[in-house]
Amino acid sequence: MLQKVVLASPHGFCAGVVRAIDVVNLALKVYPKPLYVRKEIVHNAHVVQELRAKGVIFVETLEEVPFGKTVIFSAHGVAPDVWEKARKKALSIIDATCPLVTKVHMEALRYAGQNYTIILIGHKGHDEVIGTMGEAPEHIRLVSTLEEVEKLEVPDPGRIAYLTQTTLSLEDTRQIIEALRAKFPKIQGPPSEDICYATQNRQMAVRELARVSDLILVVGAENSSNSNRLREESIKAGTPAYLIDDHRSIREEWLKNISVLGLTSGASTPEVLVDQVIEYLKQRSGVQVEHLVAREENVHFALPSNLLSDLRTARIV
Repeated sequence: MLQKVVLASPHGFCAGVVRAIDVVNLALKVYPKPLYVRKEIVHNAHVVQELRAKGVIFVETLEEVPFGKTVIFSAHGVAPDVWEKARKKALSIIDATCPLVTKVHMEALRYAGQNYTIILIGHKGHDEVIGTMGEAPEHIRLVSTLEEVEKLEVPDPGRIAYLTQTTLSLEDTRQIIEALRAKFPKIQGPPSEDICYATQNRQMAVRELARVSDLILVVGAENSSNSNRLREESIKAGTPAYLIDDHRSIREEWLKNISVLGLTSGASTPEVLVDQVIEYLKQRSGVQVEHLVAREENVHFALPSNLLSDLRTARIV
């Protein structure tokens, strides 16, 4: 019988997600509606639905945005050709790209400028990867697995560098980097890790959570890379785990013979969804809730300068 829920900390929103959602909410106060956002601002349907209810229109491509309107780029970043298309349509651009993703873009440009072959470790089709590869498509090769590293060939093994998507598994990425270094001894890497602090902290917390839990639930969207990695980290640590969208996704059979349930959430998951899971479990079996604090976080990112300037002009901040 379920007796206890252990909530991992940190969990939920990271600084980049907080910034991106703040960008949209503040933009709604200063720019004419409708306000357009290219792609999901963060990978969570609940966040998107809440913003849509406030008058935000989410689009897949800039072709859907009327000439001269305001568009916000998502936290995952975009390729230079998207910027060019926006300028050609005279769109007012607010860039909500996470600064840690922007860092990877800058690293790609730096290595490409030195005529390096860049090995980007990441997941094919992910919005962040698409944006990064767009910075220097003729220089960047994408790898996702050790098998792809084995097959990799480059024009000059002496001029090669690697970068990574910010939301990957730390252990899987480390193995790929080690394989790249073994195959290309002269390979260079970024001055500091590309995998973001929030991804690292949440993975570390879920590994500790796995040691004290019979089962772990990760609250997060199916298309959220960092949420999927948390589920995988728990399974690697030997504790079964499920990714759930919200409390309605919980199946009764999962909780049979479970005494201690671990709970965490992805970096784009609203806290209210975690609270709802806890409330559901309390009503179901009167569980106690304990907190497992793996690391404290105190990171904040500044708003985009053009948005901040417009907010000040409007005397909103």
